[in-house]
Amino acid sequence: MVKVTLGTTGITVEKNSFGALPIQRISKEAAVGLLKKAYEHGVTFFDTARFYTDSEEKVGEAFAGMRKKVYIATKTGAQNVEDFWKDLNTSLTNLQTDYIDIYQFHNPPFCPKPGDGTGLYEAMIEAKEKGLIRHIGITNHRLNVANEAVDSGLYETLQFPFCYLATKQDIELVNKCKEAGMGFIAMKALSGGLITNSAAAYAYLAQFDHVLPIWGVQRESELDEFLSYIDNPPAMTDEIKAVIEKDRKELLGEFCRGCGYCMPCPVGIEINNCARMSLLIRRSPSNLQLTPQMQEKMKLIEKCLNCGQCKNKCPYELDTPTLLRKNLEDYKEILAGKAIDNG
Repeated sequence: MVKVTLGTTGITVEKNSFGALPIQRISKEAAVGLLKKAYEHGVTFFDTARFYTDSEEKVGEAFAGMRKKVYIATKTGAQNVEDFWKDLNTSLTNLQTDYIDIYQFHNPPFCPKPGDGTGLYEAMIEAKEKGLIRHIGITNHRLNVANEAVDSGLYETLQFPFCYLATKQDIELVNKCKEAGMGFIAMKALSGGLITNSAAAYAYLAQFDHVLPIWGVQRESELDEFLSYIDNPPAMTDEIKAVIEKDRKELLGEFCRGCGYCMPCPVGIEINNCARMSLLIRRSPSNLQLTPQMQEKMKLIEKCLNCGQCKNKCPYELDTPTLLRKNLEDYKEILAGKAIDNG
């Protein structure tokens, strides 16, 4: 069993943690079952957020009466002090607890600091002094904000997208966290579903002994796959290196990571899926993406207003409207080819 310690927090857990965003899509009974099974097999770190609809409630239900046996991290997207306290109190209620192990600012467009006029960081300190939170963290998708958070020395953990599609700058950030004694939590370790070889994903992250991956899980088969790595962690073999190299050649560049921060769209386009449809079709069973329902969702791209809202909100600075149109044209060609194949 491989362990990871998150910086100076003293939190030491198995190098397989549970990302609770996907469980908002399944029933409470199914979610609680997955969470409990994960714990029973050695997983003790669970990451959720106020933004993830009923995810916190499901985590709270799963670990009621055994709070001290697990570590729970959650997040607030509050932009002011009033909403900060509202979020924190709601999270404590949902999680059925009187404290949160790591409370994180959820992808803020700036790095909250004392004296910045928002009062947000001061609220974090007050919550910690009151014993409502144990450690202060921040999540982000922007390199400049993430680097500023590390440089500030104000945060105990950083949660940032990190997988084998990482850029040189991403890797520098990861190493910088280690040098600063800051815990690094890797989200999007499967790049929002574009990485389909979880063993390769695990083996890559295993090279960084201070990095804690959180795997988004909503199916028991997915959980079983990650649990199998506890006793048999995948190693970086030549075969896995070849998988990684092939994927990097195919996926590096301007592609949508599916983070969803561009949403909502004024005309209802499901941007975080539609802007990467070409890749999804090629990297998963195509029938899943060619249903009548998905065809209707892709057709909505034709109603794009070119308002630029999605482009302005993209943390990766993608030209989202152009990306959507390219994916729609590709999708139409694939559909036409499928129709010909079916004769």
